[in-house]
Amino acid sequence: MATPPPQHGAGPYHPYTPQQGGPYAPYTAAQQPAGPYGHPSLPQAAYGCRLCGGLPAAPATVRGHQGMLVLMRFLRQEGPFCRDCGLATYRRMSADTLWQGWWGPLSFFITPVTLLMNLGARAAFLRLAPPTGGFRPALEAGRPLLRRPLALAFLVVIALIALTPPTLVLIGLTAGEEKPPALITGQCVRNEGDWHDQKLLTTDCGSVNAEYRATRPADAPGGTCAPHDFLASLEYSADGKSLTCLTPLR
Repeated sequence: MATPPPQHGAGPYHPYTPQQGGPYAPYTAAQQPAGPYGHPSLPQAAYGCRLCGGLPAAPATVRGHQGMLVLMRFLRQEGPFCRDCGLATYRRMSADTLWQGWWGPLSFFITPVTLLMNLGARAAFLRLAPPTGGFRPALEAGRPLLRRPLALAFLVVIALIALTPPTLVLIGLTAGEEKPPALITGQCVRNEGDWHDQKLLTTDCGSVNAEYRATRPADAPGGTCAPHDFLASLEYSADGKSLTCLTPLR
């Protein structure tokens, strides 16, 4: 008697059917996060310092300026920079700008703006930790900007130029004109000005330069100047109120 064919799902061995959600799912390529313009982003090391490759690095831009009377040049170094390479670049370009950037009508105003813009990059570099993992040693930061000879010398010159006009005005206001010495009866003088703007200088009476002798004041009780005498200005009197007679010697 013939054995009937096995029925679907009967018997100890079930037919093979693919398992869904089993431990071995079909292979699919790992998806990388998208970077700029739809391309996969590069490993983090690719964003290290552009000069040494060290991390961490800041995406800052350092600027410089050169004035050449009529022409001018705008300089820039774009990051990312690590702390040491960034500070070295900032100090070098800012020091060069301090003595190369002023030589032109427009450059005189562009230079301070450039130096102020670099302060933002400097602050970003100072917030970074020391660089590590670079493909070459980082740059030496060198002396701070205000301790570099060329930059310091030029800053001193600029400060002196800026302070000279107000200093001269202050000296002129405080010094004033020196009051001439009061004439004493019997002194001999000569006049190097005119009689509207006298300039009486005391002279030895025996000198050929002596022109007048100071006599008693014109307002002295009972006294007047001789007919041919001159009058000294009030500024030559002791109290600023009395007139002095000047008698010609020849």
